[in-house]
This record gives sequence, C-alpha cells and structure tokens, in this order.
Amino acid sequence: MVFTALRRLLPPSRSYSAITRIRRTFGASANLFNNNEETSDIVISGGGMVGAAMACALATNPLFSDKKIILLEAAPDKGKFILQEKYSNRTCALSPATINFFNSFGGWDEVLQMRCQPVRRMQVWESCSESMITFNNDDMTEPLAYIVENDVILAALMQRLSEVDHRIEIRYRTKPKAYEMPGVKDFSSKQHPLVGIELESGDVLRTRLLIGADGNQSAVRQAADFHTVTWDYKQKAVVATLKLAEAPDNCVAWQRFLSTGPIAMLPLTENLSSLVWSTTHEAAKHLLSIPEDSFVDAVNDAFWHDREKNVLADKALEIFSSVVRNILPGPDTVRQLPPTVVDIEPGSRGAFPLQLIHSSAYVRPRVALVGDAAHRLHPLAGQGVNLGFGDVECLSGILATAVQNGSDLGSLTHLHDYETKRQCQVVPVMGVIDGLQKLYSVDFTPIVVLRSLGLHATNTLDILKKQIISQAAS
Repeated sequence: MVFTALRRLLPPSRSYSAITRIRRTFGASANLFNNNEETSDIVISGGGMVGAAMACALATNPLFSDKKIILLEAAPDKGKFILQEKYSNRTCALSPATINFFNSFGGWDEVLQMRCQPVRRMQVWESCSESMITFNNDDMTEPLAYIVENDVILAALMQRLSEVDHRIEIRYRTKPKAYEMPGVKDFSSKQHPLVGIELESGDVLRTRLLIGADGNQSAVRQAADFHTVTWDYKQKAVVATLKLAEAPDNCVAWQRFLSTGPIAMLPLTENLSSLVWSTTHEAAKHLLSIPEDSFVDAVNDAFWHDREKNVLADKALEIFSSVVRNILPGPDTVRQLPPTVVDIEPGSRGAFPLQLIHSSAYVRPRVALVGDAAHRLHPLAGQGVNLGFGDVECLSGILATAVQNGSDLGSLTHLHDYETKRQCQVVPVMGVIDGLQKLYSVDFTPIVVLRSLGLHATNTLDILKKQIISQAAS
C-alpha cells in the first residue's frame, strides 16, 4: 500500500525510479534484520587499484591493528601475479605525490620489482598551429611521472597486502546485493545505526564505515543516493601498445591536440610506448576495425600531419613570438619530433568510453566515496587515478586521527573534513581538464589564435611552468 500511495503522489516520470530506489535501499531491510549479522569496523567495497591502496594504507598503519577491516572484491583470487612479457594496453602516469604515498606503506618497492618507465619530459602541441609547451625538471634528472601498467599497480598493492594479511580480510567472489544506509529516512520505526550490507551469498555485514571504491558505476554511491553530475564527452579512448622505430632514450610523453580529441604516446620501454587516443565513437570504431598496418599509418599521421593548420593563427604566433623574444630574451624551446611507430603489439587495441562524473558530496553518515566512485575525469592530463590515490591518502590520514582521538570512524565530524579537503583539490583540477578538452575541440579561428598565443606565453614563462609541474606533482 505504501508503494501504491507513492506511485499516486509522484509524477509518472519519477514514481518508478523513486520507488525502485527505495526498494533497492530498504526493500531487503526485513531480511537484513532477521539474518545473522557480522559486524566490522571498516568495509571497503571494491578491490581495484584505489580500493587495494585503501586497504594497504589501513592495514600497514599500527593504529588500525585492533580494527576489523574487510575488503570486498567481486572477482576471484587470481593467485600469485606472474608478470607477462607482453605489456598491457591500460596504463597510468603516477605522479611523484602518488609515488611518495606508495612509499609510505611499501607499495612502490613492489612496483619497482616488476616494471615501470620514467617520464622525464613532456611535449604538448596542437594541430592548428605551431604553438607548443614542454615540461621537464631541471637537467631532466627527476622524472615528472612514471608510466605503470594498471595490472602491475594492482599486483604490487595486492602483494603488499599479502604481507600484512593478518590485519585485513579480503573476500573474493563477494558482491553486495543490497544496502541499508543509516541517516536516510526508513519506513520502519526501527533503524540500525550501522550500515547494513547484504551479500549475494545471503550473509549480512554491519560496519561502522563503508568506503565505496567500486568505480564510476558505484553501487555504494547509488544506494546512498548521492547526487551526481555526469557529462558524456561522446568520445572513446583508443588504447594500444606501440612499437617504435628508434627511441634509444624513450622517456618523453607526447601529446597532440587534434580537432577530434587529444592523442598521447607514453613511454613503456626503449622501443615500446602506450597509446591513448581520444576520438569520436565513429573514428574509434574505424580504428579498431582496420588492419594493423593501416592503424600504424593512422597513428603516425595523427602525430605528423598539418592538414588542420590555421594560417592566421600561425602568423599571429610568429609575430607574438618575435615580440616575446625581445622582451624576454633567452634560448628557444627545442621542438622534438615524436618517434615513428612501426608496428603494434598484436591484440593490444581496445577502447573505452569517456565521461565526466562527479558526486556533489563524497560522504554520508558512515559512508565515504573514493576514486572513480566520487569523480571521473577525461584522461588528457592523466590525473584521474592520482586524484583517487590522493583520496585514499587523505581519508586514511583522517581516519587515523579519528582512531587516535577515540572518535567514531563513521562520524560526519571528520568525514566532512575529508570531503572538504578533497573537493578543494579535485574540483579545480576537474574544471581545468574539462575546460581544456572543450577549448581544444574548437577550430574557430579567433579561439585558435588566442589559445595558441596563451600556450606559447605559458611555455615562455619558466616560473609558471614550474608551478604547473609542482601542482601536477602534488
């Protein structure tokens, strides 16, 4: 009768979704209260890179030694990781801040025992003009980032977890079926103060804090009814492992903005690089279907062609460059040419859709979101996973303080502190990346001229470039 009444009160467009959400969140509450329940201090939902990092940060901190922490992972236990000779086509550019965080719990040593490649220089340019910008630390000794395969990162984190497995329980092949969230009005007069998680096995977990690390389609985010902003870029990122003709010191990350989206080539070894090419759905479908030699030609063409050059923008840039040289005399930035691609690793081509997703809040009573569950960005700056690891570092530190103070782990008092700190970091980065994506998707001449001059001016000012590097590193 309650659901019937709701259906009459709500507009037709909203009644089904609202009632479905209520049923999903509370429909199993009777079963949850009647089943045998197990209580824990912290449950981490999602055993991907960010969830595993969260587990590592907590498990290696002595402050949590007497806490019951459970990591839920839907996939099976893959056993001991065996490093394949063939490189994966999904990679991350880990920032110095992320590496420092991994070092804090011993995770980076595990990565180094597998494989990674330093990025000592980055060159960014566009197809509509000769404007460009380069980034590198002084004398190129300190890497800007390290390119690491996703599989290697996850394996390193799980290896570290296996060394402290007495402090955390990993439950593989375990998927939540329903949630009961405190702080949300229930129809029953009896509401449990802890989060309830009904598993597909029928078992029930109660926890003082549920951490949603279950990706951009987060079930935790949906069950807790977080308001979420989404934007479909109507693009896909085509990925592949490229074989290079000659690159004796392959330590440069290359990125070129095309009218259809950015294309990036990231170093893996002396003669291998990882491709991330953001383009339209139609172009992505074509790139995945053509023969490998045609795909290689398309990649080389994307980095080298000058079909999109804007004559007015180049002329304006030439005049502006001359003026800048008179005001700020100094050596011109050396333009490097990207290496030629000669082949791709067989079977390495793939694609995934690109979206912007941002949860307006990161916390609810006894619930916190981290990583893609809270925010997902366009990959053009390679900051997505670094922001996720930043979430983990911030939240684990705040929870450690709560334990020291004897506070309730699920209290909004300190969870709001996590939300404030992370949104102050994430939202500006998200705005800049989204703005760049839109700015470089336009071929209107005045816009091309302005962005070309702006990029060149930024490249001329070393102090500004160092600030950008410092911001990206943190």
